[in-house]
Amino acid sequence: MHKITLTYITGIMLMTGLHTMTEALNLPDPLGLENGTSISTQEQWETLRRSELLTLFADEIYGHAPAPSKYITTFKIVDTKEMMLGDITATRKRVNIYLETERGETYFEVLIFLPAQAEPSPCFLLICNRDQEHLDPTRMIKSDFWPVETILKQGYAAAAFMNREVAPDDPDLTWRYGMKRLFKQTAQSEASSWGTIAAWSWGASRAMDYFETDPDIDASKVAIVGHSRGGKAALWAGASDERFAMVVSNNSGCSGAALARRKSGERVKDINDRFPHWFADNYKKYNDAEDDLPVDQHTLLALIAPRKVYVASASDDAWADPQGEYLAWQMAAPVYQLYDKGLGIAPKNFEPGIQHWIGNMGYHLRPGKHNLMVYDWKRYLKFAGW
Repeated sequence: MHKITLTYITGIMLMTGLHTMTEALNLPDPLGLENGTSISTQEQWETLRRSELLTLFADEIYGHAPAPSKYITTFKIVDTKEMMLGDITATRKRVNIYLETERGETYFEVLIFLPAQAEPSPCFLLICNRDQEHLDPTRMIKSDFWPVETILKQGYAAAAFMNREVAPDDPDLTWRYGMKRLFKQTAQSEASSWGTIAAWSWGASRAMDYFETDPDIDASKVAIVGHSRGGKAALWAGASDERFAMVVSNNSGCSGAALARRKSGERVKDINDRFPHWFADNYKKYNDAEDDLPVDQHTLLALIAPRKVYVASASDDAWADPQGEYLAWQMAAPVYQLYDKGLGIAPKNFEPGIQHWIGNMGYHLRPGKHNLMVYDWKRYLKFAGW
């Protein structure tokens, strides 16, 4: 397997002042096959390296979701209502996505607000890992985490689902409730069986299945968005499901957008110890052994190419390793450059308030703490139409 050594010198403004950091990382080459040969064309990426990386991520980190032959999905619009959201006319839809297997049936809800326009709407889909109040269908409670009105004003539909309805975020419950309970629990003992992050990603793909049937939504222009653990799920959804036109990682950190080999902030052992249900059991092999991983998170970002990808960090979010997220974004560029949609000369400045939008790759570092805010959403909306 090819490796690339990254030497990077930059300044980062933190609360403690200006620090100069030099990092030397031995990263897997996104354009280097496991057999040691290199690729240089779009065709080689699409037929060789992309499938190789997807298999490695599924085997070693996120786990394999059930094959489509193992389940049936159906959809039901349970409620449609015209609403005034301040000075905005919108249509609210509540859609149940049903899953059926030989073990039974269950569903989760996708909440959708549509702008008042004749043509199908492009859509932002949020994987919501916060409390239900952030998705208040009445809009009596308005949350910056999901600013529906801001999204609608830009001509986009705003859709979201609760991650816990797909799979509870609890190691004792994830196989007892939600979607995973309809599959054999014996699969949990398999080292590459899907973790809960993969289940949430899988739920996003089932929402996309529904969007393809809804004449009010332009399913060719759907952006998947997630924050923190939801950002990890959004990245895996966008990497494994090429129907998503844009993928947004907001403060996703370890096992999301941040490079594991930096060993900064939350590390692989930290996340596996605290959240043993999130990933495939194989991932535990890399506790305190990140350099042994056959992949790193820049190659996850590369799997989204040539579609739009946006990575966002927060300056006071050291646990998510903002610089590791920034470097991963930069190091995914060689694959985007195969399509002439990536970085030319990588930008060097890295400080709060800085934004980089180059080709189909976007990044910003927001001043402040670990959160998803209107500040972030406005940049995602602008980048989507850029």
